Amino acid sequence: MSPVQKYAIGAGAAVLLSLIFFGAGWVTLLVILGVVAAPVVGYLMLDPSQRERLKRARRRGIGR
Repeated sequence: MSPVQKYAIGAGAAVLLSLIFFGAGWVTLLVILGVVAAPVVGYLMLDPSQRERLKRARRRGIGR
């Protein structure tokens, strides 16, 4: 299983548990926002050179 699939399953589980425990409300919306925003903010915090290295690593595959 790829890391992206693991993250997607974890995000889905977090949202599902939030829906079960808190219902469809503001808390669940904040959990969904946090699940989406955390990787985006992490990517935007990288320097341009680090972003370029990350793009190259994705194209070639990490460890190749």
